[in-house]
Amino acid sequence: MASSVPVGGQSDYRGRFAPSPSGPLHNGSLIAAMASFLDARAHHGRWLLRIEDIDMPRVVPGADRAIMHQLHAMGMHWDEEPVWQSQRLHLYQAAFDKLALAGDVYGCACTRQELPPDGPYPGTCRHGLPEGRQARAWRFRASQGVDHFIDRWHGPQQQDVSAHVGDFIIKRADGLWAYQLVVVVDDGAQGITHIVRGTDLLDSTARQRMLARHLGLEYPSVMHVPLLLDDAGRKLSKQNHAAAMDINRPLDTLNQAWQALGFEALAAQDIDTFWTMALERWANRYGQRQPDPVG
Repeated sequence: MASSVPVGGQSDYRGRFAPSPSGPLHNGSLIAAMASFLDARAHHGRWLLRIEDIDMPRVVPGADRAIMHQLHAMGMHWDEEPVWQSQRLHLYQAAFDKLALAGDVYGCACTRQELPPDGPYPGTCRHGLPEGRQARAWRFRASQGVDHFIDRWHGPQQQDVSAHVGDFIIKRADGLWAYQLVVVVDDGAQGITHIVRGTDLLDSTARQRMLARHLGLEYPSVMHVPLLLDDAGRKLSKQNHAAAMDINRPLDTLNQAWQALGFEALAAQDIDTFWTMALERWANRYGQRQPDPVG
């Protein structure tokens, strides 16, 4: 469903929210949705919805529609038709073939039990499979050198992927495409210019930037926003049985996410007023002032 809200002074900015349909949105996922939505609006850009259902064993039937309903209930509307990763497998195969043709991919026979629990992949299969072993997964050859980039929330960042992670999997042993590959391909195919997501994915950015370069894609600007933690200090997630966000008290739910982003609670009387007030404050801090209301 496209937004009927005039965005005003359209720019080249293209952002996205990309939830996994392993259950309904919880308060933690609302933080990333809110930040990405406000950032797109503050830059007079477009906000897209992508359903990341590539990890099919974790998909809960109907969760994608539940997520859409939750976003609408919070007054958040996307600007183009949503896409589902499960319908884009040909794009991932084409990207894999391009990397393989360039010699950037190799088969790996290692099981999880054979790998060190911490630290980079030791390169066991980098120069060929051990005798009598067959490839289970496929890894990308990480280039050497330190990657430098600016995160709009955390500032200057750097990582040596080869030393910190090593060659990483882009096609899993179960035959499914790995997140690191599909997100780069999707962002490139959709023309995404700005990524706003949770800080747990900050560590993935250098890998994704490396893949983008090898695929001839321009990697988007990034902003990694805070996570909501449970009482044990763990990221609030569906795996940790986080409760679905409360859409029956939308202003309270929105204000909780807003405060988690470092702002003071808004004394709004309705959802439209909340977004108008939030947009002005976000634009003053992170973007351009948005003259049109958000609803």
